[in-house]
Amino acid sequence: MIEATLADIRKPEVLYRYDDEIVHIVDGRKKVEVGFFVPTSMAQAFQAFIDSVEKSKKNALLQRIAKAQKNDPIEEGGVADGIV
Repeated sequence: MIEATLADIRKPEVLYRYDDEIVHIVDGRKKVEVGFFVPTSMAQAFQAFIDSVEKSKKNALLQRIAKAQKNDPIEEGGVADGIV
């Protein structure tokens, strides 16, 4: 992965060199991450990777929710929320 600044990306001659690698874009003045540039040749594989990361995050969140619900049972006299 190559790291480039926004100023580098604005130059067409530099941008066309990045046709086979993912570029990590940072703001040169503020030193903050802006995002990534993914060439079309790698877009499908990169999207599959992003989808798998998001799925694992959602799965971890659902596991946390399930564990919290298990640790907080409905007591006598409590009102159920309708989830069985």
